[in-house]
Amino acid sequence: MAVGSKLFLLYVLECKIYYFDPLDVQLQAGDGVIVETIKGIEYGDVVVGRKQVEDEQVVKPLKPIIRKATDKDRAKLEENKQKEKKAFEICREKIAKHNLEMKLICVEYTFDCSKIIFSFTAEGRVDFRELVKDLASVFKTRIELRQIGVRDETKMIGGLGPCGRPACCSVFLGDFQPVSIKMAKEQNLSLSPTKISGLCGRLMCCLNYEQAYYEELRTILPRVGAEVRTPDGKGTVMDTNAVRQLVKVKVELGEDETDVREYAVGDIKILRKNNRKPKTAEEQKEDAPVPEADGGKPKEQSTEKPGSKNEGKPKDKGEGKQKPKQQPRQKESED
Repeated sequence: MAVGSKLFLLYVLECKIYYFDPLDVQLQAGDGVIVETIKGIEYGDVVVGRKQVEDEQVVKPLKPIIRKATDKDRAKLEENKQKEKKAFEICREKIAKHNLEMKLICVEYTFDCSKIIFSFTAEGRVDFRELVKDLASVFKTRIELRQIGVRDETKMIGGLGPCGRPACCSVFLGDFQPVSIKMAKEQNLSLSPTKISGLCGRLMCCLNYEQAYYEELRTILPRVGAEVRTPDGKGTVMDTNAVRQLVKVKVELGEDETDVREYAVGDIKILRKNNRKPKTAEEQKEDAPVPEADGGKPKEQSTEKPGSKNEGKPKDKGEGKQKPKQQPRQKESED
C-alpha cells in the first residue's frame, strides 16, 4: 500500500489525475500545490485528500509534492495565463509567416516558465523546424510543438455534446477508451454518423458506458427468430427491447391466426435458439458482389466437356499469352 494524494491539474487542460506523496503537509480538497510532472514544474489542485491506494494504481516512482501553493504562486499562475494569450497570437503570426498548414489549438506555460508547449492539429506531418527557431528567438526559452488529434482538440477546447451537456472528455474523462461501431449495433442505436458522432467527428465515448450491461443482457434475451413458448402458446421472436427487458413475439393462436404480443423475459421459455443473427440492410449491402474492375465483363468459362482428353491437364505456360515482339537487330557499323 502507498499513501498518496490525488491531484487534478486544472492548469494542464487535459483532465489528468496524478498521485503524489503529500509528505507531512496537511492538504484538503481544493488546496493548490506545486508538483513536478513529465512536463515540468506545474500548479495543481487537490481533488482527493490523503488516503491509502493500491500500488497498482500508482505510477512509480511516487513523487512527493514540492510545496503547498501560496498567494504568490497563485498570482504567478494568473500572470502565466496572460503570457499564454500573448504567445498564442505571436505563434499564429509566425505560422502565417512560414506558410505552414497547421491549426494552433492552445499554448501552455510550465509554472516556472522554463518551457512553452504549443499544441496544434494538422492533416499530415509538418516541418516546423524553422518555426521553432523563430519562436525560440522571441521567447528565449525552451519551445515544444506537439501535434494532437481531433479528440485531444475537443478535450482541450470543450463544448456541448449532442445530449446538451458539456463534452465528457473535457469534464471528467482521463484517457480515451476504444469505441467501435459494433457497440452501436448491439445497443440498437441509429448507425447514422450524425447521431452517434461527437463534437470531434469520431464515435461518442458514451457508447462505452453501458456496453458491459448490454453484453450481459445478450446472454438473457433471445435472438430475433428464436422459437419460444409464451403463456399464450408457441411463437417466434420478432424484436427485443434490452432496456425494458421485453420481447415481441409472433404467437400462433390457431391454425391460421397469429398475433404479435409483448412479454417480459421471465414469462417466456426458449425452445430453439436462432444461432444466425439476421443481417441488417447495411450488412447486406456490404455482402453484395462488387463489380469487376474490367467493367463487369464475365470471366471466360472453360468449354471442355468432362471426360475429354484435355481434362485435368495443365495448360501451357505460354497459352493465351501474346509473344513479345522481337525488336529488329541493329546493323553493326563497318569500320
